Amino acid sequence: MQFVPSKLYLTKGVGTHKHELRSFEMALRDAGIEKYNLVSVSSILPPRCRIIPRKQGEQMLQPGEITFAVISRISTNEPHRLIAASIGVAVPANEDDYGYLSEIHRYGMNDQAAGELAEDMAAAMLASTLGVEFNEDADWDQREEVFKVSGKIVKTTNVTQSAIGTPNGWTTVVAAAIYIF
Repeated sequence: MQFVPSKLYLTKGVGTHKHELRSFEMALRDAGIEKYNLVSVSSILPPRCRIIPRKQGEQMLQPGEITFAVISRISTNEPHRLIAASIGVAVPANEDDYGYLSEIHRYGMNDQAAGELAEDMAAAMLASTLGVEFNEDADWDQREEVFKVSGKIVKTTNVTQSAIGTPNGWTTVVAAAIYIF
């Protein structure tokens, strides 16, 4: 039996509570995925898997469903501490090739920095798989240009959630790619 998803959607959320587990549940609720039995999987974008809008994806799932997901999560109980969770996506130009997703969770990063890092990581993993030569130490703009010129990577994107720790408990952020069969 094969389970190869044909679609995925990206989502994100933030939650706060005096207990860490509840802050995580609140973040899942904010992301709209608290009602599924989430199974964490590694980060391959299957061939011909389409990225669809969150609302469309939510309509295809039902509460309690076992749902495969790539999830990035980070929590803090330190007041004013910046946290970020991000999923980066790199889609190959050839729809018969597989792509990559990356999970980034960091302290001290805002949405833009975490999102760019997540995209960069996904694109670098895809590029190395496709045989695209690039300088790992070059900045993102230079690597992105190499990736685009190669014609082997058609698109990169990310979903990122950042937040600043609350003074009264825990803050959790999540970013997720939800697979649909």
